[in-house]
Amino acid sequence: MLDPIEDCLVVARSELAEAKRMLDVEISTYPTPIAGCDVQFNHLLANRQKVAAAMAALGSNVFVPTPRSPSPQAGVESR
Repeated sequence: MLDPIEDCLVVARSELAEAKRMLDVEISTYPTPIAGCDVQFNHLLANRQKVAAAMAALGSNVFVPTPRSPSPQAGVESR
């Protein structure tokens, strides 16, 4: 069994994947031709980019600086 935080992350990834799928369907079925200033279509593209960024953020490792490791290149100090 996962801890509650991992459970939340699994749900978040699942919800983001579903949002991406829905946006992909809506974009693929959007009527053509699309003008360069089609606000609704541009809004769909922007939302798809936000979802992609959120999915990438959930999947990336985050460096948390500490006094012993002030930067990612500093390594880990052992005593």
